[in-house]
Amino acid sequence: MEQFRQIGEVLGSLKALMVFRQEIRINQRQCSLLVDMYNHAFEVIAEEIKHNLKFQEKSTKWKVLEHPLKELHRIFREGELYIRQCLETKDWWARAISLAQNTDCVEFHLHNLLTCLPVVHEVIEVAGEIAGCDEEEMRKKRIMFSKMYEKEWMDPKIFQRKFGKQYLVSHDLCHRMDSAWREDRWLLLEMIGEKRSLGSSALTKQEHRISELLFANLDRLEPSKGKLFPSSFLVGSSDYKLKRRLGNGSQYKEIEWMGENFAVRHIFGHIEPLIPEISLLSSISHPHVMHFLCGFSDEEKKECFLVMEMMNKDLNSLIKEICGPRRRIPFSLPVAVDIMLQIARGMEYLHSRKLCHGNLNTSNILVNARNSSSDGYFHVKVSGFGLASVKNCPSRTSPNQTAANPFIWYAPEVLLELEQSGNPCISKYTEKADVYSFGMVCFELLMGKVPFEDSHLQGDKVSRNVRAGERPLFPYPTPKYLSSITKRCWQADPANRPNFSSVCRILRYIKRFLLMNPDHSQPDPPLPPVDYFDLDANLSRKFASRAVWEVAPVSQIPFQMFAYRVIEKDKTTSTTSSKEKSSESGSDGASACGDENVSIPDDPFPAPLVRSRSPSLSGSSSNGSIKRISTKKTLERRNSKSSGLPWNSTGQQTAPIQKGRALRPPQTTPCGRSLRMNSEGQLLVANPSRRKKSGHMSDSELT
Repeated sequence: MEQFRQIGEVLGSLKALMVFRQEIRINQRQCSLLVDMYNHAFEVIAEEIKHNLKFQEKSTKWKVLEHPLKELHRIFREGELYIRQCLETKDWWARAISLAQNTDCVEFHLHNLLTCLPVVHEVIEVAGEIAGCDEEEMRKKRIMFSKMYEKEWMDPKIFQRKFGKQYLVSHDLCHRMDSAWREDRWLLLEMIGEKRSLGSSALTKQEHRISELLFANLDRLEPSKGKLFPSSFLVGSSDYKLKRRLGNGSQYKEIEWMGENFAVRHIFGHIEPLIPEISLLSSISHPHVMHFLCGFSDEEKKECFLVMEMMNKDLNSLIKEICGPRRRIPFSLPVAVDIMLQIARGMEYLHSRKLCHGNLNTSNILVNARNSSSDGYFHVKVSGFGLASVKNCPSRTSPNQTAANPFIWYAPEVLLELEQSGNPCISKYTEKADVYSFGMVCFELLMGKVPFEDSHLQGDKVSRNVRAGERPLFPYPTPKYLSSITKRCWQADPANRPNFSSVCRILRYIKRFLLMNPDHSQPDPPLPPVDYFDLDANLSRKFASRAVWEVAPVSQIPFQMFAYRVIEKDKTTSTTSSKEKSSESGSDGASACGDENVSIPDDPFPAPLVRSRSPSLSGSSSNGSIKRISTKKTLERRNSKSSGLPWNSTGQQTAPIQKGRALRPPQTTPCGRSLRMNSEGQLLVANPSRRKKSGHMSDSELT
């Protein structure tokens, strides 16, 4: 309840800011869209809470809402800061350069909202099923909620008509998401045109030049029409100041210009051949990719200045700073997954523009602290790509490259080509090579150390052993659902690596799992009941011919998460039904869950077995499949303890264990999953038995 009240406070602050809607000179339409979406989300959640929960149970049965609503509160606060930034009038020209082309409203703030909202709906359903004391009423709720997740709704257009209002993806809101950025760009163009029409009396010489720069950038309809301005425009300005170099001998510098701090990439050499690529890179606009705000050149001096947003530090430096000499894990699981998702989204965008990075590592991932929260979250941007003719070769140290062997980031096929060609500058990179590098980035992100840092591999041995199949080892405590996604990315065969669209979908669903299972930091944390890669593979085949599944717009995220939920529910229900039938048949000894002679495949996501306090997990409570043991069976069970016979999940006594036969531990398969309810009626989800400590997973295990 407290988290919901805090969300209401932020929404009230946003509505107060929008009283001055007409004073927002930059991104007015996007700010209005953001507030309207937040307002709709709050109203929908309020209605669901009112109809499904009981106020007097807020201290007990609402517990499952705490973490998802806390995440939603953080999302609202970040949106409030964005609107305040757009409303600020100080240093307006510098803000216009920084904000005029960004797409943060939809691609960052609304992306986070539409990722979190389905989780909030789901936890309200979970809490609603146990609200009150009437068994018949709870049974009806379970039936009602289970009807939401039926396969007949797994069509984007049907989903939009059925659930568009609930998930904020109605036709009207989707249209506004598509058009708000373009409308704001034209509004800013009109405003700048009006200022320029007033003549020199309204603008200083510097402002007139900046207006010309903005007009050229915003009016560009094709990337090839980009324009580089004379470098004297930048370095000759009275308010230009060089503050520091970013790295020893680096091309990158921090400058102060028009009252704001920017980063500049300073390039020497013939500029003319670079103009088409610079123009293409200037057209890039994504909240998780660094792009050039404007460019300046001097043909006589053969130099070029590309102005970018200033970020605080790179991810490699941040990890070293956090870990320190004690080598502690740098980030909590929610923060680590959030960073992984931002990197994957940036790479997904680059690949959608037919751009391969070629040098993805933690030194080329830049971060800023997100001021809206003290939970340690960061805003992440991918950098260091493009301008291949001036890019450092892999054998050299890049501007902000780590001291570690640079070969550890390259895919085996890239290392092989480097060795065969003898020229490290002509290697051809592919999208799947970037996915391999992303796997290594994830390892450093999760472990807090560079891959192979503790290994005996040095120099050329790294290249040879990586091509032979050697990979870094994960220690035991690493959650298998995160180590698995990393290992799939660094598969030896590029065809076996996922693309970044698939990685993004899986990471969004992992975020959902972490929000619904806050016990993930406990010694025996819950695990996902199914393999999310299997879910994504099934759905990728189903939607192979639709753009809704590959590089989908933000408005399709609720449908993607809904489709995951439907398939996951279907798999868990089928598993539960199979287990019940097996138990009721009285032939547990011959079932796949009880026969020692039956071969059990190694499931990368074994079903939970050890009980946890987690109040919810992937809808086992919402499908109405949980059966309570009757009072009669419970009494029989208590009165028959002296018999020494074991009991199965339906309350039936099973055959005695044969003398001399060792009792097997529970199988880590979906068949062995156990579901119970606690004293408050919340769903208790089993945890995995202790896992093996081996770190490396072979290709055969993954396939």
